[in-house]
Parts: sequence; structure tokens; C-alpha cells
Amino acid sequence: MSVNPGYELSVRGQPASRKAKFAKTVRKLIGQRYLQVMALLGVAWMAIFNYIPMYSVIIAFKEFDIVHSVGEAPWVGLAHFREFLDDDELPGVIWNTVGMSLIKLAIGFPLPIIFALFLNELRSLRLKKAVQTISYLPHFLSWVILGGILTTWLADIGIVNKLLMALGFIHEPISYLAEPSYFWSIVISSDIWKELGWSAIIYLAAIAGVSPEMYEAATIDGAGRFQKMRFVTLPSIRGTITILFILAVSGLLNSNFDQILVLRNSLNESASNVIDVYVYQTGIISSRYSYSAAVGLIKSIIALLLLLMANSVSKKLNDTSLF
Repeated sequence: MSVNPGYELSVRGQPASRKAKFAKTVRKLIGQRYLQVMALLGVAWMAIFNYIPMYSVIIAFKEFDIVHSVGEAPWVGLAHFREFLDDDELPGVIWNTVGMSLIKLAIGFPLPIIFALFLNELRSLRLKKAVQTISYLPHFLSWVILGGILTTWLADIGIVNKLLMALGFIHEPISYLAEPSYFWSIVISSDIWKELGWSAIIYLAAIAGVSPEMYEAATIDGAGRFQKMRFVTLPSIRGTITILFILAVSGLLNSNFDQILVLRNSLNESASNVIDVYVYQTGIISSRYSYSAAVGLIKSIIALLLLLMANSVSKKLNDTSLF
């Protein structure tokens, strides 16, 4: 029986080809060993702190205590979920969380875009670097430090009261952190002040990738600076804006726990009681671990639904999405 020589060579050539590809891959990994180690450390961190702890989410359906293990805790089903939905504090917690988050989204999301657009128009490189450095600095300070600064500034004898009294806007000091009506404004404005410059970095990077030829063509057509921003820059970075907006919508129930914890007190509790603080108080302070896990699980499910909804709407409107 005759054998096709070409078939024999192809069969014999497969192991050699696979060995060559394997050797090439090994050489590539060895050449990238330092980058691979850094990547593996990130994967290990994510696995240890994000995926392995997911097993313990089952305590939301159990009556867990620190004396017994997760497996020994008795099942209670959806009892903790029903208890949360029947809690008298729920309306206030939802109102504070969603209210502050929506205002932050409406004001805090477009401001970094506007800041990046105007910063990109600065012709003086020295001035541009100075503005960037000044705007980035608050981001590198923790909320523990910034909370102390804000508490001092907003005190009865703080710089804010002294300045407003000197200008004649008020006639007596105001305890801003003791008044619930001022709390939302303080949280939103301080969050924007801290993160404005840092949030603009991504948009500046996207703007840097816009082709100079598009600006040259717009100049030939007689477009001014504002027209270039509107008709060239913004459409060019629309994809980046869309992706970040989708992520911002999915995080509507996140209320910057560190910031609120350092600024809240017993006097402004009615305006500062958000979901993250509620979970902290019930889970850590009151040791109701199963109940707080149930609340956290509800929050995560809603965040996932918001992400899917925002992604779907974005995909239909401008054909840009995360997946």
C-alpha cells in the first residue's frame, strides 16, 4: 500500500512545528520574566482578595457568628434580606446614597472633561505643568488628612467662617458639619476638589491621541478653539467618555466610605447615613455579619444590573460599550 509523501511530511512536521512554537513561547516568557512576575502578583492579589472571599458570601443566607465556622452556621434563607427591606432606616439610607451619587454624577463627571479640554488648550508648557501639578496634589492625600483639614476650615473659628464674615455674607459663625443641610454640599464639593485633576488624566491621554491632521483640517476650514473642542476633540474621545460613564453609573451606590466616615458625626447623621456606613455600623460595630453581608450582596446585585443597563443603552445609542 502506497503512502502519500506529502501527508507523511505534514504529520512528521507537526511535532517539530509545535516544539518550535513552544520553544518560542518559552523564550518570550523568559525575556518578559519581570513583567510576567508583576502580572502574576496582580492576579494573585485579585484571587486572594476578590475571588476566594466570595465563598463567604453564603453567610448572607445563614446566621453566622464568630464562634462557629461558616459551614457550621445554620441556614436562614432570605430572612436577612426581608429584614433589610422592612427596616425603617432604609428610605433615608437609599435617599442619601442615591441623592449624593446622582449629584456627583451630574456635576463631578463632566467637570474633569471640561478641565482636560481647557488644560489642553494652554500654550504655555510651564503654566500647563503647574496647573496639572496643583490639581493632582489633593488626590495623593488620604481622606483622613483632608477630613482633618476640612473640619478645621469649617469650624466656628475656621477660615471659611472668618472669610465669609469679613466679606459680609454672614454675621455669625456657622457650624457647617453640625448642620445636615450643608453635608451633601460639603461632600460633593470636597470630592470634586480632591479628584478633579486626577480624573482628567485619562481624558488628557485620550486627547493626546487625536491626530494633529484633524486639527489642521479644522484650522483650514476656519474653526476656532471652541469649535475644534466641540467638533474635533469631543467626538474623538467619545469612546473614552462613554466607557467611564458606564463605570460611573454602575458605581452609583458607592458613596466614598472613607470621606463620609471622617466627615460625619452624630449631628449630621440624618444626611450622612449611606449604604456603606450602614453596612459598617451593622456589620462591624453591631457584629451582625450575616445581615451586613445580605445588604452588601443586594448592593452588588443592583450595581451589576446598573452596569448591564448602562452598557446596553450605550451600545444602542452610540455603538460603544464595555462588552
